[in-house]
This record gives sequence, C-alpha cells and structure tokens, in this order.
Amino acid sequence: MDGSKELLAPANTLPEEKEQNQRGNPFFGARHTNLRSQKAHDPFDYERKYSEDAPHEEMGEKGRMWKTYLAESTKVDADKVANWTDALDVLLVFAGLFSAVVSTFVSQTFQTLQIDNNEVTSYLIFELVDLQRASMDGLPSSSVPHSPLSPYMTFRPTSTASWVNGLWFTSLALSLTTALIAVLTKQWIHEYRTSIELGTYRERGRIRQFRFTNLSEWHVPVIIGLLPVLMHVALGVFFAGLILLLLSL
Repeated sequence: MDGSKELLAPANTLPEEKEQNQRGNPFFGARHTNLRSQKAHDPFDYERKYSEDAPHEEMGEKGRMWKTYLAESTKVDADKVANWTDALDVLLVFAGLFSAVVSTFVSQTFQTLQIDNNEVTSYLIFELVDLQRASMDGLPSSSVPHSPLSPYMTFRPTSTASWVNGLWFTSLALSLTTALIAVLTKQWIHEYRTSIELGTYRERGRIRQFRFTNLSEWHVPVIIGLLPVLMHVALGVFFAGLILLLLSL
C-alpha cells in the first residue's frame, strides 16, 4: 500500500506545478520553448535562412557568405542613404531660400557700386536753376557753386558699400556652392544605391564593395558633413554685412 501511494503521489501535484511542467523548466532565466521560438524568428540566423554550402564552395559564386554580405549591406546602406538624403533635402531647401533672400539684398545694394545717373541729373538741374536765378538777379555765374556730381567725374564707391557688397556676394557664392555640391552628392548617392540585379551573388557583392570603396575614397561622408558648416559660414558672412550696413545708417 505504501508503494502504491508513492506511485500515485505525482498525480496529486498542484495545478501551478502542472502548468510549470508543461511549459518547461527554466534555463538561465529563460524557457527552452522561448529560446527555440526566438531562434526560429531571429532575422540574423543566416544558417537557418540560407542553405549550407557544399564542401569547398564557401567562397563560390553562390556561397552563403555572399548572400549574407548582400543582405547585411543592403540594410546598412538603406539606413545610411536615408539619413544622407534627408539631410541633403533640408539643406537644399534652406540654401534655395537663403540664396533668394541674399539676391534681393544684393540687387538693391549693388547700385551703390556705380554712379547714380538720376542723382547726377538732379544735381545738374539744381545747378541750372541756380544759374538762371543768378542771371535774373544780375549776379555772376561764378557765384553759383558747381555740382558735386557730373557725368565726366570718376566715381568711387564708399568703403561701406564695397564691404557690404563684398560680404553679401561672398555669402551668395557660398550658398550657391553648397547647393551645387549637395545636388552632385545626391547624384552620387543615387548611383551608389542603384540596385544590382545581374550577376551572381559574388559579382553583386564585389560591385557593392567597389562602390563603397570609391564612395569612401571620394570622402562623400565628409563632404556631406561639411556642407552644413559651409552654409553656416554663408549665414554668418551675410549677417556681418547686414550689421555693417545698419551701422552706416
């Protein structure tokens, strides 16, 4: 009877213990079933995703190594190119708006670098009126002061006008240069991201690596990082000219 009770003892276990036995015992804080399910859904488990290579074919044209390389590089390139494209799009919009604003200011201040014919005409008319008044009053024409401006005089702009226009032209040139380099960079990125559909896995992997190497040798990431700095310099030069113009008023 005692032996039969011992055999029947496991049947009297609590419901919580039965559920624990059905789920499986913990293994380092995780269940065996959970580990198997996580491994089955692991996107980085390329041994399960791709079939095993034949002996001595690991580096072949259809090797699993090349498939893994293409899969990983595609993900890395997608994230990297997305960040670059967003940054360049914002920079192009800002450069376009900023160039339009600077062009408006330059179109007004550029007139100070050359003689103003309207102003010359006004001075000459005033001188002519003074001469007529002097002749009516019987005064000699030498008593009438000469006009400070004439079409035959050598015109020299003021130092303030030269500095302001020089700073604003420099700012406009930097802004347009930034936009031009950004457009060229977007074209490089587009060629870099062009899909490779033809060829074996090894050929496609080598083409991708060739593009990545050339992208690094041309310092495209460095150029993209320097474009905002160039835009900030253009903005600072513009504000310097604006402050100089306001101080001269």
